[in-house]
Amino acid sequence: MASIDTLWADYKATQSKVAKDKLLAEYAHIVKYIVYRIAINLPASVDREDLISAGIIGLVKAIESFEPERGFKFETFGGHKVRGAILDELRALDWVPRSVRQKSRELQRVFARLENELGRMPYDDEVCAALNCSMAQYEELLSEVTPTTIISLEEAMPDRQSDSKELKIIETIEDPGSDNPLKEMGFNEVKNILKEAIAALPEKEKLVVALYHYEELTLKEIGVVLNISESRVSQIHSKAILKLRAKLVQKINA
Repeated sequence: MASIDTLWADYKATQSKVAKDKLLAEYAHIVKYIVYRIAINLPASVDREDLISAGIIGLVKAIESFEPERGFKFETFGGHKVRGAILDELRALDWVPRSVRQKSRELQRVFARLENELGRMPYDDEVCAALNCSMAQYEELLSEVTPTTIISLEEAMPDRQSDSKELKIIETIEDPGSDNPLKEMGFNEVKNILKEAIAALPEKEKLVVALYHYEELTLKEIGVVLNISESRVSQIHSKAILKLRAKLVQKINA
C-alpha cells in the first residue's frame, strides 16, 4: 500500500484518476464524520444521503485544489471544504422555516440593542424583560431557533478590508493559506472581534462554544461532560451564537 505522501506526489504529478480515487477513499471518513456531526442536530426531514453527496463533491474539489507543498494538513483544509459544501446544500434546501429565521433575527437584534445600552452582554432576565416573556418562554424560543445557529459560523459577514463583498466567520478562525494581505486584514479584524466576544460570554456559554466548535464534540457529548441535558446544551449554544453574531454585526457595521 502506497503511503499517503506517495499518493499525493503521484496525483499532483500525473493527475491520475486512480491516484485521485485512492485519495478519496483515504479521506472519505472526513465526509462521514462531518455529516454525522451536522445531521445529529437536524430534523429527520433532511436527507442525510444528500448531505453525503454534497460532502463528497466538496472532498473532490478539496483534493483537486490542495497544495501539499504549502505545509497544511489536508484534514484541516479538506474538512473546511467538505463542511462548506454540506452547509451550502443545507442553504439550498432552505430547510429552516421563515418564521424561525425571523425569531432568530429578532433575538439577535435584542441582544445587540441591550449590549449597546448596558455596555455588556445582557443577562437572561434582562432579555426576558425586553422580550416581555417568561424564562420558560425564552428557553423555548432558544430551542426553537437552534436550527439557525447550527451553521452560524458559516454565515457571511461584511468584509470592509478586502475587495470581496463578504467574509465567512469560519474563515476568521481557519484560513488555510490566504495570500491576500488585504483579506488577511479582514480576517484579523473579525478574529479579534470574535475573540473579544467569546471572552465576554458567561463561563458555561464559553465552554459550550469551545467544546462544540473547537473540540468538535456533539451537543449530546457536551451534555455528558457538563452533566446537563442535550436540549439544555442546545439552548446554551443557541444563546451564545446569537450573542456572537449580534456582536459581530454591531462591530463590523459600526
